[in-house]
Amino acid sequence: MSPADARYDRVAIALHWLIAGALFVTFPLGLYMADLPLSPRRLELASYHRWIGVTVFGLMSVRLGWRLRHRPPPLPPMPAWQRRAATATHWALYGLLLAIPLSGWLHGSAAGAPTVYLGRWPLPDLVGEDETLAEGFRLAHVALNFSLLALVIVHVAAAVRHQFVDRDGLIARMLPGRAYFGSSGSGGSVRR
Repeated sequence: MSPADARYDRVAIALHWLIAGALFVTFPLGLYMADLPLSPRRLELASYHRWIGVTVFGLMSVRLGWRLRHRPPPLPPMPAWQRRAATATHWALYGLLLAIPLSGWLHGSAAGAPTVYLGRWPLPDLVGEDETLAEGFRLAHVALNFSLLALVIVHVAAAVRHQFVDRDGLIARMLPGRAYFGSSGSGGSVRR
């Protein structure tokens, strides 16, 4: 297998890292703003959080469409349970990365806090204003986010394990740039 065959394509790599970067910003932002008292600053941060969420939803929609049309590169040799776990984890990540922004949008709609993307384009409310419904969507949003955090930790830990314990070069499949797999005698290390 050539190094190019063993890597995700540039679009998949770009979408992966754009979404990861957005999550790196919006998750801590959501935690921080949740503890702030109602104020202009909290409303401003909530707007930023929603904008990032809408962006993640859009990028994930593109990523899912791309993934359905472009097969991922083959996995290196590993036990069947690891292959099943990797597949299940990836699809769970995709589902959560679509469900979380949607639950936030539903929460905002039910709470009477419409989303105006980038302060310019109002998005339609998905449900009518309802305090009980808003609290349910808020709790779902929080639970989904912490589920995502757990899966991201598992995902990163697995990638690190493959890179530094198994030394199978798996992590190079998603690295940007011109990374490639070393020869099997080098333990599959990434070279630039």
